Amino acid sequence: MTIRNARHPFYDFCDEALAGIRKQGRYRTFTPLARDAERYPVYEEALPETDISREVVVWSSNDYLGMGVEPEVCEAAISAIREHGAGAGGTRNIAGTSPLHKALEAELAALHGKEAGLLFGSGYVSNQASLQTILTSMPGWICFSDRLNHASMIAGIKGARGSTTVIYEHNDLADLEAKLAAAPADAPKLIAFESVYSMDGDISDIAGTCALARKYNALTYIDEVHAVGLYGEQGGGVTQRDGVADQVDIIEGTLAKGFGVHGGYITASSQIVDYLRSTASGFIFTTSLPPSVVAAALASVKMVRAQNWRREKMFERVNTFRAKMRAAGVAFTMTPSHIVPVPVGNAERCKVISKRLLNEYGLYATPINYPTVPQGTERLRLTPGPFHTDEMMDEMVTALKTLFAEVPLAAFSKEPALTEAA
Repeated sequence: MTIRNARHPFYDFCDEALAGIRKQGRYRTFTPLARDAERYPVYEEALPETDISREVVVWSSNDYLGMGVEPEVCEAAISAIREHGAGAGGTRNIAGTSPLHKALEAELAALHGKEAGLLFGSGYVSNQASLQTILTSMPGWICFSDRLNHASMIAGIKGARGSTTVIYEHNDLADLEAKLAAAPADAPKLIAFESVYSMDGDISDIAGTCALARKYNALTYIDEVHAVGLYGEQGGGVTQRDGVADQVDIIEGTLAKGFGVHGGYITASSQIVDYLRSTASGFIFTTSLPPSVVAAALASVKMVRAQNWRREKMFERVNTFRAKMRAAGVAFTMTPSHIVPVPVGNAERCKVISKRLLNEYGLYATPINYPTVPQGTERLRLTPGPFHTDEMMDEMVTALKTLFAEVPLAAFSKEPALTEAA
C-alpha cells in the first residue's frame, strides 16, 4: 500500500479558495427546511442544537404552482411505488422502459406540439447532454449562445470539442444577426437561448430569433424550464403563449419547477429525439427516473394542461405582491415574467438581509450573489405563488421596508445595480 506523506496541494488550494469566497461574502450555507405538504409555502425549520422547530414561509421556491404538494400528484407517486417499487433498476436499455416513461414522453411531446420527447435525469442533464451531443455530431458546428444562458447550457456547449461558440449579447437580435451573417454560410449553425431568464425575469423574442434562424439556416434550441406549466393555454411555455412552438426545433424543459416534481426533457422531431436517444451519453449511461417520479410528473402535466386557473391564480398573486411592494415604496425590478427580483447591490448586504429575514421574521428568501449574477447586481429573487396569502405578503413587504432602512447600502463597498424602481 502506498502511503502519501506530503499533503497534496489541492487541499491548500481548497482552503485558500474557500477563504476568498468567505471574505467576499459569497460563502454558501444551506438552511435546513422541511416542507409541510399540507401548508405550503410554510416549512419547518429545525433550530440548531435544540429539539424545537418553527414555521418559516418560503419565498424562493421554484415549485411555482405548488404542484409538488398537490394531493393527486402525491398519490400518483405513492401508487407507482406500490405497483412498481422505489427505483427504476437501471438505464432504460438495461432494465427496460416502463410504460410510464413512454406515456410521459408522449404527453410532453403533445404539450409542445412535437413528434417526440425524451426524458433525462434532470433539466441540467437534458441541456448538457443534448447540446453536447448535437454540437459534436457533425464537423464545423457553430453555436450562437445568449450571454446569459444557464450554466447547464454552457456546460454542454463547452463540452462539445471541435465546435465553435459565438456569444451574442443578451436578447440582442441585432448582435445575433451580425454574428450569424459573419459566419460561413455553409457551416451547421445552432442558436441556443432561453425563454424566461430566471435571475432577471426577462423574456426573449422567440419569434424574432426563429426568423433569424430561418434566414441563416440555423437550428433553434430553447430552454423553457422557467416557463413550462406557467405560460400558454396549456402550460406549454412562452413558445405556446406566443404561438411559435412550431418554429423552434428543440424545446427543452423541466419537470421540477412549474410541474413540481423532478427530471428534465427535450421535445423535437422524431429524427432528433431518436438520434439523442441513441447517442447522448448523459441519457444512455444514467439510471432512468424512478416510476414514482414519472407517475407523479405525468399526473402533474395532465392537471396543469387542463387547469388554466392555476396559472391565472399564480399571476394574480404576483401582481398583488407587486402592488403591495409599490404601495410601500419597496424597490423591485419590474419584469414581464412571474419573477420578482429585489435589488440589493452587495453580496454581504444581501446575506445580512436574507439572514435577518429568516431569523427575525421567519421569511426565507435566498440571497443571489456572484457568480450566479454579476458583482454589484446581488439581489433577492422572490417567487410569489398561488398559496402566498395577503397576510404573508404584508409580512414580507413590511420586513423588507424595515431591513432596507436598517441595513443601508452605504455601509458596504459596492454601489447598487441600476434597476427600475417600483
